[in-house]
Amino acid sequence: MAKRRKQCLVGAAVPRLLHLVMLLVALDLVRRCRAASPSSSSSPDAKAMSELARALSGVPSSWKTGSDPCDPEWDGVTCSAGRVSSINLASRGVSGTLPDSLNALTSLASLQLQRNRLSGPLPLLPDLASLQSLFLDGNAFDLLPNTFFAGLSALQEISLDDLPLAPWNLSQDLAAAVGLSKLSASNASLSGTLPDFLGSLPNLNVLRLSYNQLTGPLPSSLAGSSVQQLLLNNQQSRDKLSGRIDVLSAMPQLTMVWLQSNSFTGPIPDLSNLTALESFNVRDNALTGVVPPSLTACPTLRNATLSNNLLQGPFPQFSSKSVTLDIDKGNQFCNSGDSPCDPRVTALLAVAEGFGYPAVLAKSWKGNDPCASWLGVTCNAQKDIIVLNFGSQHFGGVISPAFASFTALRQLYLSNNGLTGLIPDSLTQLPQLQLLDVSNNSLSGKIPAFSSSVTLKLDGNTKLGSDSDSSGGSSSSPSSGMPGSTSGSSGNSGGSKSSSAAMIAGIIVAVVVLVGCSVALFMHYHKKKQEKKFGRVPMGTPPNEPEIVSIGVGGMNGNGGGLGMLYSQSSAGSTGSYMVEAQGMHISIQSLRRATNNFSEDNVLGRGGFGIVYKGDHNGTLIAVKRNQCDLMGKKGQEEFKAEIDVLKKVKHRNLVTLLGYCDDAQERLLVYEYMSGGTLGDHLFEWQSRHEPPLTWKQRLTIALDVARAIEYLHSLAQESFIHRDLKPSNILLDKDLRAKVSDFGLVKLADDNQKSMMTRLAGTFGYLAPEYASVGKKCTRDMQLVRSIFGRLVC
Repeated sequence: MAKRRKQCLVGAAVPRLLHLVMLLVALDLVRRCRAASPSSSSSPDAKAMSELARALSGVPSSWKTGSDPCDPEWDGVTCSAGRVSSINLASRGVSGTLPDSLNALTSLASLQLQRNRLSGPLPLLPDLASLQSLFLDGNAFDLLPNTFFAGLSALQEISLDDLPLAPWNLSQDLAAAVGLSKLSASNASLSGTLPDFLGSLPNLNVLRLSYNQLTGPLPSSLAGSSVQQLLLNNQQSRDKLSGRIDVLSAMPQLTMVWLQSNSFTGPIPDLSNLTALESFNVRDNALTGVVPPSLTACPTLRNATLSNNLLQGPFPQFSSKSVTLDIDKGNQFCNSGDSPCDPRVTALLAVAEGFGYPAVLAKSWKGNDPCASWLGVTCNAQKDIIVLNFGSQHFGGVISPAFASFTALRQLYLSNNGLTGLIPDSLTQLPQLQLLDVSNNSLSGKIPAFSSSVTLKLDGNTKLGSDSDSSGGSSSSPSSGMPGSTSGSSGNSGGSKSSSAAMIAGIIVAVVVLVGCSVALFMHYHKKKQEKKFGRVPMGTPPNEPEIVSIGVGGMNGNGGGLGMLYSQSSAGSTGSYMVEAQGMHISIQSLRRATNNFSEDNVLGRGGFGIVYKGDHNGTLIAVKRNQCDLMGKKGQEEFKAEIDVLKKVKHRNLVTLLGYCDDAQERLLVYEYMSGGTLGDHLFEWQSRHEPPLTWKQRLTIALDVARAIEYLHSLAQESFIHRDLKPSNILLDKDLRAKVSDFGLVKLADDNQKSMMTRLAGTFGYLAPEYASVGKKCTRDMQLVRSIFGRLVC
């Protein structure tokens, strides 16, 4: 019985043992198969991760090539469903270059390699459509390919800070990452302008691009965006970020605004929509205007840094005492505490607001006394503002009704700007206004009904009321021109070219004759008509009027508005200066030395018989300084110096170069003129090839001819006294940037006799341009017409 039981147990154990052995063999085969042939789901990742491990140094010890990074997971690697979804080697001291095979990790959602020693170019990763977080900051990568962001449409966070990359731009490929919430690339050699697509990223909260080489304006597309942190400070390029910052007012989510150390201009906009603003830093820009109440009253504000701008108005008083402030350095506030600003200052700031708070005004308007050499402002002895001269300053904006606050104002110059809108009716209420010059702007609407005692100059405003011809404007409207020949047109036949040239020549000759006849026939009629209808603008200080004692550096308008004096001086103590309608003042030699860099050779514009003409820069205004040395001048030169000042005191016309001031030093005589950037007519007629410039077109030649004719007509018959130029030639005709002509060099001008008698005088002028009858017998050519014909001949030939 026992023997049978033993046999049964042995028989039952054999199959069990056999089953166990077979199971072990099967498991071993499975293990061997898995080792020999990885599954399809992990194969691409294993190969790519092995190449990554071989390319890098300092990776964790668990990174073994040939093993599955997900079984078990390598240190710093996270997997999902057998695929690598995250790599985090932040601050591990890893070095090397990222291989192209990284692009095979198609399930990768997060790549964190920040603060290591990785170098070389970044690989293209177009297949990583699942990548959401990319942290590469604090490495030594040197190249980011132009198409680096192509295919990375799932990105939500990008950190590329502190990378020594070659200059690169934010490419349009990044616009596809509509889920992007953070873009940080400070100190990463980012260049170019801020692209418009940044404003179309609906989830963008953090835009941090400081310490780069960005230029240009803030894109208007940022209006309405969800950006909360806007950090664009300290751009390292020469031009930096610039323009106005008005778009901030339409970014209600902002909590942090850092725009310091750029070149932004214009006023700080209304920030009342920024209800969560905490930090506002615009230090070291060129912002102008008054600090808005919406900033000073912001309840959430914790830091405000506004130093080193051109901010104006009253010193800002913040409602919260917990705000950390940096404001008072480098701004132009009109008070320092609780004391109010002068009402004249407040009114002038309202005027500047209409112009958009131009920087040129903010640089000059310092302190609380507008009679202390403020740009464009002239006061009398009673400190009343009597002249405001903002001509030719390239101002935009509108004419502010605040001009009506200056009840003593006599003359208002706003010509040659880009002003739009209406002429305010309130200007008609100025009781002492004598002259309003708004010519050559873009004004529109009805012309207010001014008193008959007010001379209006309205020409050059094509949209202004149709009754502008009766407004008293005396300047001629710019010529509309005529069709000219088109050089280099391959579609014209020889016959058509010849016909066109003949037609143009005929028209030019006809115009020359017409202009000459116009000068002869209309000057008497036009003079009498204007005197009868409009009267003349007084050229000096009216009798019984307080003398002008403070002249601001004014703009150079087309009707003679001048630079004015470069410092204030009481007329009671004046010994060597006289004034011409608050212009043409005596200027110190020290001021001119500063303006011309001590008469540097680099600033030489030309040389003449008695001296040299220099280009100068006075507080941002370009000037031309004619330096006549006394030891070379002699009696003749000194007579011409005095004659030029005497004539230019008495003449004002848009086609005569403007005298801005003079200096009568013991050793030198200097005249200061407006700067004409186009050079001389002679340069364009005789030296255009050597100057590598195109020749004058027929339309430009016609315009120049008309400008010269207007100037001579004015000297002969429209000025308060009649003058003869006597030395008209191409080198004495200066051109501005638009190639509009102005006659210069009045050293030989003589006053014409009323009875027009012949008289003998010294021979003066330049051979070849001097009128023959004047050169032969000394008879005064009372119209300079021979000289005009010579100039016109040069223009036609």
